[in-house]
Amino acid sequence: MKEPNAIMKWLGSPVAHISTASFIAAGMIAAIMVKLLLQDQHILNIVLLAAIAGASVPLLISLVQQVFKGNFSVDILALLSIVTSLVLGQYWVAAIVVLMLSGGQALEGFATRRASSVLNALAKRMPQTAHRAGAAVADVSIDTIVVGDELLIYPHEICPVDGLVVSGQGSMDESYLTGEPFLIAKAPGTNVLSGSINGNVALTIRATKIASDSRYAKIVEVLHASEENRPQIQRLGDRLGSWYTPMAIAIALASWYFSGQSERFLAVLVIATPCPLLISIPVAIIGAISVGAKLGIIIKDPSILEKMDTCHTLIVDKTGTLTYGRPTVTSIECFGGTTRETALKYVASLERYSKHPLASAVLAAAEKETLELLSVENVSEAPGAGLTGLVAGRQVTVTGRGKLSPENLSAMAPVSPGLECVFLLDGKLAGVIHFQDEPRWESKSFLSHLDSKHSISKVILLSGDRPAEVALFAARMGITEAYGGKSPEEKVELVRETTLQGRTLYIGDGINDAPAMMAATAGIALGVNSDITSEAAGAVILQSSLVSVDQLMHIGRRMRGIALVSAVGGMGLSLIGMAAASFGLITPIQGAIAQEVIDLLSILNSLRMILPTGSLTDFEAPPESIRNFAGD
Repeated sequence: MKEPNAIMKWLGSPVAHISTASFIAAGMIAAIMVKLLLQDQHILNIVLLAAIAGASVPLLISLVQQVFKGNFSVDILALLSIVTSLVLGQYWVAAIVVLMLSGGQALEGFATRRASSVLNALAKRMPQTAHRAGAAVADVSIDTIVVGDELLIYPHEICPVDGLVVSGQGSMDESYLTGEPFLIAKAPGTNVLSGSINGNVALTIRATKIASDSRYAKIVEVLHASEENRPQIQRLGDRLGSWYTPMAIAIALASWYFSGQSERFLAVLVIATPCPLLISIPVAIIGAISVGAKLGIIIKDPSILEKMDTCHTLIVDKTGTLTYGRPTVTSIECFGGTTRETALKYVASLERYSKHPLASAVLAAAEKETLELLSVENVSEAPGAGLTGLVAGRQVTVTGRGKLSPENLSAMAPVSPGLECVFLLDGKLAGVIHFQDEPRWESKSFLSHLDSKHSISKVILLSGDRPAEVALFAARMGITEAYGGKSPEEKVELVRETTLQGRTLYIGDGINDAPAMMAATAGIALGVNSDITSEAAGAVILQSSLVSVDQLMHIGRRMRGIALVSAVGGMGLSLIGMAAASFGLITPIQGAIAQEVIDLLSILNSLRMILPTGSLTDFEAPPESIRNFAGD
């Protein structure tokens, strides 16, 4: 048996509205059969009343919920129409209104319901137990883990807490945390992050944080806070109805007062029942979702179609969004007699155990030159201090120039464009490896067209990469406001502050972008590097292309225009009908039929959303011949 709260929730759900529409339709059919076969008006009225009474419960629950929220929407007109029809004995009119309203709410509910929950997507991944090592392995709740506990992580299990590898050599998939689809090698001394998936080898780790303080839990916490602070966007129909509803009631009361005929009051209310708002808008939304799906755009939160065109500030991630997210080694600068082959071999041997995005580029360069990697011991990667370890018996350190001694720093050339890492051998400067993460061929032209073709007047670059590199890249892209070296938590704070000043659109990839997306007015995930990001975003671009982002913007603009024509046009026709009803030219049943005709016209207009149209983009990408130089 369902609990009372569960029953209340179900009564206001789209499934309940579909059941309502089916129930009232069945009742109306039964009433028609009674009329045709028995010619008994009394039985006909009983059948209609039973159908109306049973079908009205979910509608009443939904309306009460809206009223308690302070939302006096257009649904009130429908409720007044139903009650007045029943009081005046106009049961057919009441039945038609219930059918229109329940069908519209069911369609709207399914069009606007999100596919899944961010927090559920995160929570279902996290293990609730861990294997505590000791004289015998014991399964314990992750809540009982304390700093210093040694835990056994079996192959393909999810790491429950942040820790340090004690024994075992294997790899972990940290793509859920970094957005990078690479396996990170693990050896004694390397760090592991909660939420990462172990590879084929069992590892023993020592917990460095309790579960609630671990990285994965902190991201969940940030997401939860973002979910609570997410801007609440009212339905387009409700905003239009804020003035339509009181006006319709005023016309109905005036017609009753001056004519003395209650039927005129009912006729005005019936034809005013705003099903163009309740049905045509969701139809346009569903059409937009269908068009997007055909273009490889998954619209998870339909409200993004409305919100995008109202955003004036674009906040965009760098790596994997404006760039391809695949840095490559461009050159190796050697010092102290170190050869290029030695530098690459030593650094690649150590980088096997790093989660840094540049590690994969070093390993790819070593693999390309078929270098045999060396044995590594005592790996350590303290946050902000770089990577160290014994490689073939020699102390190797991979870090940034900001961590060098004045002596080593003086031997280096000035900072050059692109990314770099510094390589120390036994404490002495041995080399500098330079990288380049090329911008997407369409990045610069895409950003430059936003001001003239869309409502975006300001672009902010927000990245976790080093500030100097972010500033250089921003200048290359023509972006005047850029922030580098930001953690996920810092990104959220900056996005939240910017959103308070005006509506924001966030584009990024990777789970590190998910909390920031939730803090923005609207969020778009580029690519499918992270399921969690896909859940946090209002839309996911499967093709990982900025051209598709422009198509999404145009889909939203087209949907908004069609929905407004359907809603405003439908209300305009209803106003004409209300005027006729107020002068006694239309009876209640005629008003109900007229409203059905208006509904049909509004829905047919909304269906234009799915009809073939011209290009859904005004973004002129650079010619193929100059794409490699698009960022210059």
